[in-house]
Amino acid sequence: MIGRLTFGVGLALLVAGCGGDSRALHAVGSSTVFPFTQAVAKAFVAADSSRKPPRIESIGTGPGIQKFCAGAGGEFPDMADASRRMRRVEYDKCQANKVGELLELQIGLDGLALAEANAGPKLSLTDKDIYLALAARPMGQPNTARTWRDVNPALPAVPIQVLAPPATSGTRDAFLELIMEPGCVKAMPAAEKLRGVGDPAAFDAACRQLRSDGAVTERAEGDDAAVLSTLGRTPGAVGLVGYSFLERNAQRLHGVPINGVAPAYDAIAGGRYPGARTLYLYVKKKHLDAQPSLKAFLELYAAMWNPGGDLAKLGLIAGSDRARARSAEAIRGGFALEPEALP
Repeated sequence: MIGRLTFGVGLALLVAGCGGDSRALHAVGSSTVFPFTQAVAKAFVAADSSRKPPRIESIGTGPGIQKFCAGAGGEFPDMADASRRMRRVEYDKCQANKVGELLELQIGLDGLALAEANAGPKLSLTDKDIYLALAARPMGQPNTARTWRDVNPALPAVPIQVLAPPATSGTRDAFLELIMEPGCVKAMPAAEKLRGVGDPAAFDAACRQLRSDGAVTERAEGDDAAVLSTLGRTPGAVGLVGYSFLERNAQRLHGVPINGVAPAYDAIAGGRYPGARTLYLYVKKKHLDAQPSLKAFLELYAAMWNPGGDLAKLGLIAGSDRARARSAEAIRGGFALEPEALP
């Protein structure tokens, strides 16, 4: 039974292997999810000053899952923050390293946002505009567009300058899936056939490869200061960020409407905003069994992700009643993720 293992040799061995309560909890991963897990960590210690402050690392979804899946035991993270769903190949890597069963918790919703400074040109784009502006080879040809007007005559003649997270970022992965791919299919319907006949390399080349000629500039994972600085000093520049970041910096930035819908709480929660996405927390069941404080941490997380809860103040959009109930039940019962459902 979770959190109620009897003392004895079995428990001693398990705690020795996974760290027990003698060490701080440890989470790694998404820079988007980081502020939420960090807030829970602070509340966790505030509720009981005898607890060791959890260690929360912002290194990106991909690197975070890689580190999380490297093994089980006290030297490995207990949790992985993710701004996209874990992939089956990542789960299989976990199993190859004897990590064991995982809990998958949907902590809430976020929206991919294209942000510009409040003094910017007030762009309003479609996913097709974005694809034509940012794809390395739109319509199979090298991208020569220099301004937004080059891709759509209704747009201003403002240089295309986009600040994007690195390729290892879950935010970038989600942007490619939710914005670039639909825009590609609208601009080039034949691309759907590439996906349909199972030629992922050709589909990726047509729809998911971003420009490398200076129109798209990569920023370091989690470098919020660079985003604010670049957008502030470069009128017309656009940054790819999460809605929660946009919300926290609303006095300096605003979101660019996509397909006529601005990134706003109600639009994301209602599924109308095309960049809406789910945020995740992955947990090792072995660690949950060995370290009772981990379950207490997750229960606090669940209490804080409710509508109007403390995490909403940081920009987290509450998931549906059903999603929140399912995640809370996974915490209570230790119900493991079914890998067949993973992409």
